[in-house]
Amino acid sequence: MAEVINLRQFKKQAARQAARTEADTNAVKFGRTKAMKKREAEDASRAKSALDGHKLED
Repeated sequence: MAEVINLRQFKKQAARQAARTEADTNAVKFGRTKAMKKREAEDASRAKSALDGHKLED
């Protein structure tokens, strides 16, 4: 005899899996760690400072 399946639980599980898959793809596409963001901000600040130091006039 076939196994009885609770459709409500099956639908919830499928929805959770779909959300998890979407979150993983978004993390790869858009995600950066806090350390990466901080380092990029520091690099940009350092580059701006270096550029401003080479200005001939205000």
